[in-house]
Formats: sequence, structure tokens, C-alpha cells
Amino acid sequence: MSKEKIILTGDRPTGRLHIGHYVGSLRRRVELQNSGLYDKIFVFIADAQALTDNVDNPEKVRQNVIEVALDYLACGLDPAKSTIFIQSQIAELCELSFYFMNMVTVSRLQRNPTVKAEIQLRNFDASIPVGFFTYPISQTADIAAFKATTVPVGEDQEPMLEQAREIVRRFNYIYGETLVEPEILLPENAACLRLPGTDGKAKMSKSLGNCIYLSDSADEVQKKVKGMYTDPDHLRVQDPGKVEGNPVFTYLDAFCRPEHFGLYLPEYPNLDELKAHYQRGGLGDMKVKGFLNSIMQETLEPIRNRRKEFEKDIPAIYDMLKKGCDAAREVAAATLDDVRKAMKINYFDDTKLIAEQVKKFSGE
Repeated sequence: MSKEKIILTGDRPTGRLHIGHYVGSLRRRVELQNSGLYDKIFVFIADAQALTDNVDNPEKVRQNVIEVALDYLACGLDPAKSTIFIQSQIAELCELSFYFMNMVTVSRLQRNPTVKAEIQLRNFDASIPVGFFTYPISQTADIAAFKATTVPVGEDQEPMLEQAREIVRRFNYIYGETLVEPEILLPENAACLRLPGTDGKAKMSKSLGNCIYLSDSADEVQKKVKGMYTDPDHLRVQDPGKVEGNPVFTYLDAFCRPEHFGLYLPEYPNLDELKAHYQRGGLGDMKVKGFLNSIMQETLEPIRNRRKEFEKDIPAIYDMLKKGCDAAREVAAATLDDVRKAMKINYFDDTKLIAEQVKKFSGE
């Protein structure tokens, strides 16, 4: 069994990436990539998975592959340190998914809280595409193909990872120790576990239009921060305000650092003091939003500038992705060889089997 420390993570290309992706996983991925603690890092663009609920709109997925790749590079993912690839280009993942389908029941898939929530969000009801329904199986194939030891995701993906562990465990129980059981790596900052939308909805979602995108212009970011949902009962400056469930303060929890106060709001020593003032009244929403806007601009400007540089040579991005796909395919193919051997379906490589059959049919 592999003793290497390997990360596998990725995103669906259904739109540009937003700050929810950034605090939930992207920022951490870059830190992990640069930490030197991991032997290999695989980051993939999950276009095949995106097609499970965009089957009639392949152009949407096709166009957004490059958007996601640009966001990855702009945030600091480095193809020299991380293998960046496109899911659909690794045919081995489909074969592995097919074998894993025998490792899990329909009722177990139906109990997966993440699957249930996503079905409800998309109003699928009884007309659930099979590909979408079996997402936990294909996700397990993605993880297992690269023998990932660590999968950094948000808390909403915990049920998916638990199901992946179950499938790997069952495979190893039936066929012998072949695959690696992955561990989940959650964001360290609690506020980053799930960033709410600018409208106060629980989830930041492209379809709900409540996102701040990593590639948004400075003006777009300012406009979105100004229009953010706050405490609806905080009508006047002097009114006490709620911090809990207030997206402006959740964003500050996720992005604010101690040095930001000296730079942008020197009258407060720290975030706790700012929250306390808001809670007792006398602090207006626009002042807090102005502070948040300054922090968001500082965070997003270098990402936006790097993205513009990468946009100048799009063929180079596709070349990088092709090289990543070639490298990823090699690793996935090696795992699939191990799987076929364990399942005893490696007929042409099994010289012992052939010799046994020769003996059997020669009447010896």
C-alpha cells in the first residue's frame, strides 16, 4: 500500500469560482501545495460530474473549464507543484465508477444527506438523472484512482467522504488491501466551513446570484458588498444589531486579519470590539461594509491581476491542462491495473491463470 501523502480535490466548471470556493478550499489548497508536506497534489476540473445536471447544456460546461483553470492559476495553484487536469479526459475513472457501483446500494445513496440536499435544490424530485444520483460513487472513483490520502473539502461534503470511505473499505474487504481510505481535511477557520451568500441565504450559489466572484472588478465587488444583507432589525445607527447570521460579520470572520484594523479602521483594536459596538448600537452598517470592502479589495486585487496576465496566453493554459491530463491518466491507469488484478479480471496479464487453464484442458 502507498505510504505517500496525496491530496485530491476539485471543482465543477459551472461558472467562475467565487469567494466561497476561495475560503472553503482554494486558499487552503495553495497553502497545502506550498507546505511541502504532501508528495503529490491532484486538482481536477469536474466537467463529467457537471454534465450530470447540465446534460442539455454542454457548452456551459465547456466554456467554464477555462474559467476554472484561470481562477486556479490566479489563486496560486502551480502546475509545477500540482497536477491540474480535466475529469472527462481520464477514461479510467468511468471504469472504476462502474466497478464501485456494485459496492453500494440504492437505499444507501438515498440516505446521503448531501445528495438529498442537492436533489431538493435542483427540484429533481423523482426525475433524478442516474449520473447525478450516483455522484458519490464517481467521486469515490476520483479519489481512489489517485490513492488520495487527504481530501480538503467543506463540511457539506463530509457525507460524501464518509461514503467514499465505506466503498473503499468494502472493496478492500472483498478483494484485499488495494485502495487507500481517504481522510477529510476541513477548513481551520470555522467561518470558512460554509460562507453564506450576499443575500443572507445559507449557501453562496451561482444560480442564486448571491456570489462575489474572484474575477469581479473592484467596482463590482464594492457594489455587492454595499448591497449585502445585514440584520433586518438594525434600521438606525443607534439600534443594537445582531452579529449572528449577519453575512457581513461572517465574511469578516473569514477574511479579516488583525493588521486590517490598523490599515482601514484604526479606531477599533480588533474584530471583537467592532462586534461589541455593533451589538450595543451606535455603529452603522455602511461603516462595517466599508471596512469589509477594503479587506475584500486587498484580497481580490492580486488574484484579479494575476488572472489578467494568464488570460493573455490561453493556448498555454490548454497546454498546461493537457500535460496535467497525461500525467493524471498514467497514475489512474496504474491504480486500475491494481484493481483489475484484485478483482481477477486481468486475464491477459495473469500467466498463472493461463497456465492453470492449459493444464485443465490438456487433461493433465
